[in-house]
Amino acid sequence: MNTFISYIFLGLSLSAPIGPINAAQLDRGIKNGFWHAWFIGLGAITADIIYMLLVYLGMIHLLNAPFVKSFLWLFGFFVLVYTGLESIKNAGVISESELRGNGNTLTNSFLAGFLMSLFNPLSILFWLGIYGSILANVANAYPVQQLLIFSGAIVLGVLLWDVTMAAASSIFRRFLKTGLLKTISWMSGLSLIGFGFYFGVQAFQLLFFR
Repeated sequence: MNTFISYIFLGLSLSAPIGPINAAQLDRGIKNGFWHAWFIGLGAITADIIYMLLVYLGMIHLLNAPFVKSFLWLFGFFVLVYTGLESIKNAGVISESELRGNGNTLTNSFLAGFLMSLFNPLSILFWLGIYGSILANVANAYPVQQLLIFSGAIVLGVLLWDVTMAAASSIFRRFLKTGLLKTISWMSGLSLIGFGFYFGVQAFQLLFFR
């Protein structure tokens, strides 16, 4: 049980650093509430589970091919910059009616989180380093069923962080003034654009300077 709890905390700590998903959750939660922010996280963790499976199956080397990595960096650049620009554009029109919903569906929120995480090469390196090391340490000492339980504990920790972020953004939405909500939405959008341009620089370097 102690080991299981430690892996839950590992999942929490892996999710806590501010990144594109957290910024998108904050922005979507402010505009649409808890469920939309949570579905951003659900989409992201779905992509993370795919990468965990690929690491487990030993197929991660295919994703490390230069062409595939360049494609992922470029697509991630477009997804993040587009999402950031949309956030900034919509921040200028936040109002009481806007805060009651702006036409986004839960499916759109899920797909946004899924694409952001799926086309993030850092996710590949992240899960290769973290989950790969867990596999190396645990696979020889525990049966497959135990490894699946520990993997589920990591996912549970990530989901708990997603719920926390979704709840925090919905609290901001209820209690903060419209002007401050616009500022937060602007900052979230700029953060996403910043991450996007980082992805673009990485793609440029991989394509022309490798």
